[in-house]
Amino acid sequence: MKLPPLTSLRFFDAAAKAGSFVKAAEELNVTHSAISRQIRLLEEHLNVELFERRNRAVFLTAEGALLLQTTTSIFEQLRESVEKITANNTSNVVSLSCEPTIAMKWLIPRLTDFYQHYPDITVHLVAAGGPIDFTKTNVDLALRRNDFTWDMHISSVKVCSEHMGVVIRPEIDFAGGIGDATLLSTASRPNAWQTWQKMKGVSFQGNKVITYEHFYLCIQAALAGQGVALASFLMVADEVKSKQLCAPDGFMQDGSAYYLLSVKPIKPKSAADIFTQWLIDQVNTSIKTIIN
Repeated sequence: MKLPPLTSLRFFDAAAKAGSFVKAAEELNVTHSAISRQIRLLEEHLNVELFERRNRAVFLTAEGALLLQTTTSIFEQLRESVEKITANNTSNVVSLSCEPTIAMKWLIPRLTDFYQHYPDITVHLVAAGGPIDFTKTNVDLALRRNDFTWDMHISSVKVCSEHMGVVIRPEIDFAGGIGDATLLSTASRPNAWQTWQKMKGVSFQGNKVITYEHFYLCIQAALAGQGVALASFLMVADEVKSKQLCAPDGFMQDGSAYYLLSVKPIKPKSAADIFTQWLIDQVNTSIKTIIN
C-alpha cells in the first residue's frame, strides 16, 4: 500500500496532540479548513475514521490512537536526525574574535594542545577588540574584557579576572622600583598606567613615556630592553615562564575581567562549549603558573 503524504501525517499529528483542529491550525500557522482537508484526505487514503466529531470537539478513534503512536515516534526521530545533521555540518568549526595580542602571544601557542585533544574541531581566529557586532562579524564567540557595556541580550561566560603587572628584562635592576625608567604604554589601553599607579599608591611625574599602538609592540619593546611595560598576565605568560621577562612586583587584579560573549547561550557539548571549557582550563593553568 502506498504511504500517505507526509503533510497529512503532520497535520494529523498536530491535531491529535492538540485535541482540536483549531489549535492545530494555530500551531502550524494554517487555516482550520486546511487541517480538515488534509485529515479527510488521510482518512480516505486509509479508509478509516481517525477522529470522532462531537459538538465541534474531536476525539481519536482506536485507529487514530494507534496512528498517533507511530507519528509521534516518526516525527521525534526525524527531529533528532535533523538536529544531528545540522550539528555535524556546523559544530566542527568555532569562529572566535579575540584581542590581537592575546591571540598572538597566548592563544595561538596553546591551540596545538587543543588540536591534539580535539582534532575534529577547527578554531577560526579573527583579531579584534572592543565592542562587537555579531551580525556583521558572523563569529560564534568573542573574548573580551568588560571595559565596555554589551547588549543585555548577549550571552556571557566569565573566563577570568584581569591581572596586570610590570614586566622588564631580567637583567635590568629593579631593586629601587621603577624610578626614572621609561614607561612603555599602548594606545589600545591608554589609562593602564594611571590605573596601576592608583592601585599601588604611587605617582610618576617625570618618566619618559613611549606609546605603541598595540600591546604586542609594547611587549616587544620591553623584550628589547627599551623600558618597563605594563601588561596583562595573558599577554606575557610565556615570556615570564621562559624568563625572557620578569614581573618583579607580580600581577594584581585591576577590577576588570575577561568574558566569552555569544549571541545565545552556548549549547552543552557543542564545539563552542568544548572550546570554552578548554580555554578556561588553560587560563587557570596560566594563573597557577605565573600568579599563584
